[in-house]
Amino acid sequence: MKRTALILILGSVLTTFNVNSTFSQDGFPYILPKDKPDREMSAAVERIYTNYAAPKPENNEVFSQFKYTEVKGFDYNNADGTITRRDPSKVIFANGKYYVWYTHRETSTPPQGAQKSSDVIPSSDWDLAEIWYASSTDGFTWKEEGVAIKRPEKPLVGWRSVTTPDILVWEGKYYLYYQGFMEASGKRGDDCPVAVSYADSPDGPWTPYHKIVVPNGAENEWDHFSIHDPYPLVHNGKIYLYYKSDFDKNPNWVRMQGLATADNPLGPFTKHPLNPVISSGHETSLFPFKEGIAALVYKDGNEHNTVQYAEDGVNFNIAAITELMPYAAAPYIPDAFTDTKDGRGITWGLAHFINQGGRGKTHSVLVRFDCDLSQDLHDEEMKEHRVNHKPDVFYRQSLSKKQLDRVKKENAKLRN
Repeated sequence: MKRTALILILGSVLTTFNVNSTFSQDGFPYILPKDKPDREMSAAVERIYTNYAAPKPENNEVFSQFKYTEVKGFDYNNADGTITRRDPSKVIFANGKYYVWYTHRETSTPPQGAQKSSDVIPSSDWDLAEIWYASSTDGFTWKEEGVAIKRPEKPLVGWRSVTTPDILVWEGKYYLYYQGFMEASGKRGDDCPVAVSYADSPDGPWTPYHKIVVPNGAENEWDHFSIHDPYPLVHNGKIYLYYKSDFDKNPNWVRMQGLATADNPLGPFTKHPLNPVISSGHETSLFPFKEGIAALVYKDGNEHNTVQYAEDGVNFNIAAITELMPYAAAPYIPDAFTDTKDGRGITWGLAHFINQGGRGKTHSVLVRFDCDLSQDLHDEEMKEHRVNHKPDVFYRQSLSKKQLDRVKKENAKLRN
């Protein structure tokens, strides 16, 4: 039996070799075909027709570079680490102006770590935080309007910190989803199930639901300890709420994105059986595009620095590869809640820069990004796929002391 199987395998190998050795066709066209040519192609060339919207990046509507602008209107107390603004929500337009919500921490000291944290000393940049909001008429200069969601009394969800908001507009009402911490971040696994508050106006007042709307997973499931970055869109007549979880930690965290759906903003939300639906990425940033949903997958995992697309909002594939993607991208999405079947895409939004201020002064700042991930715009500068960075960008990615010591030891070993 084993000899028969071996003969069959060898015969198959020889047949494949003979076919490949005699196979021939004309050379690949000098002008790159816009449509997939009817010919045998290598896996690499096959991919540019099957995996991407266009064989050239500049013609791919979900490829873009990203450009950044400092926004005005926010005070950071001389960057001493006592004030942070981070994790902005999607930007919406209402009452003749843009609105954004974000994590706001204002404490007497910068973060001190979980072991030194107290009722007034934050463990992390997002500990002891509340959700604030700001408005703007141009997207560059913002007016801070104040607190939207305060921390509730203990032991209600979020008594320790409320962070990372995102906005949903549903049947004329506004819903803010956010993480509710019940202990200082870093003491376990960032225990922070999703909570929600609702209002009749983007200016509030906001009524807290005081119930968990997307709970942590069961013990030993991937989202057992953390459900981060709730991000609602409207798709197929339902609320699609995407979220991230940290898991594994063997030795490093693995970060992936999940999906929960509902017919009502207050739930119940049902987690998708295929979760996680995106295998990489840090914060969740998605938008309707054509008949499906596109995702900015900027950090962590094998598929970081990609734009992905899923016609069904579940089975995502890489649609473009780019660089310098925005951290915690919070785009302006005019059709985020329209249940569109022809999503137009995005051109700008807010993001954050973390680890500002240096050692002992850690905080984050809000920043604007611009791009061309839109069916209605073709910005040749945004579509440039050979971007030259100044040498200092590269020199800042310098070797650590540990790495330099290793190189010195390797050189010394060679000399001896």
